[in-house]
Amino acid sequence: MGADKEQRILIVEDDRPLAGGLCRALQNEKTVTVSCHTLRDAEKLLVGGESVSVALNQTTASGANARTEFDLVVLDVNLPDGNGLDFLQQIKAKYDICVIMLTANDMETDIVAGLEAGADDYITKPFSLAVLRARVATQLRRVKQSRQTGSMALDTESRPGIGAGYMAAHSVENGTAADAMAQGVISGADAFSHEEGWITDGDYRFHFAKMLFYRWEEQIELSKGEQKLLRLLIENRGITLTRDRLLECIWSVDAAFVDENTLSVTVKRLRDKLGAQERIKTVYGIGYRWE
Repeated sequence: MGADKEQRILIVEDDRPLAGGLCRALQNEKTVTVSCHTLRDAEKLLVGGESVSVALNQTTASGANARTEFDLVVLDVNLPDGNGLDFLQQIKAKYDICVIMLTANDMETDIVAGLEAGADDYITKPFSLAVLRARVATQLRRVKQSRQTGSMALDTESRPGIGAGYMAAHSVENGTAADAMAQGVISGADAFSHEEGWITDGDYRFHFAKMLFYRWEEQIELSKGEQKLLRLLIENRGITLTRDRLLECIWSVDAAFVDENTLSVTVKRLRDKLGAQERIKTVYGIGYRWE
């Protein structure tokens, strides 16, 4: 097996000293960074000289997203020749690429708008360089893993619970979930019908004790926080769980030090990994529910 290919990061930031600092901070022996200061230049870098508006009208032979030389874009919102959120939607429609928003727009509505527009993460200025590096590294690992395993077929016969043997999960009855929440406990495990610990809901099959998560026959890797969030939503299906309650239950020890952006990012990642945009509903101003 050959050496790992360098991963490439495009930084789109109009503050030139900051862009240069980000390039130096994020570049290492496995990562190449390139910066630009306008959306026009970002378009040229992403599509090799063509504009995104032209490239968006082209499709690959398979109809799949096109490839770019870059694995990750760190993107500001307020740029001299346009809005970063509009650009985000354009490149997400064309490319299979991760995008981290890095911006001074720090209102909750800004963060939600960025994540729902397709951002894989949203970091507000001023920011911790250590946190930025960690989040960039996380996204690059996801890119590398998805490209290594994306074409691998799953052997369904060797995986427990795949195919026959699953029972359809029952939705939690409102009374059961409501009673649990009224007691200050969110737990609906007994409200499900299980077979050997498996929960099935439509396309999804989950085994929380074994940390196995499938959509159809595709196994999905979830972080501990994503697993906790999924379990809370599944076991309280149809019930809107408040953001404060979710923060408290998922990050019980550190809840006082975790901001709401952390929850928004976790919800976004869980939706993307499961393809559950229509199942995990945002109830604006309140929280989330699984439908």
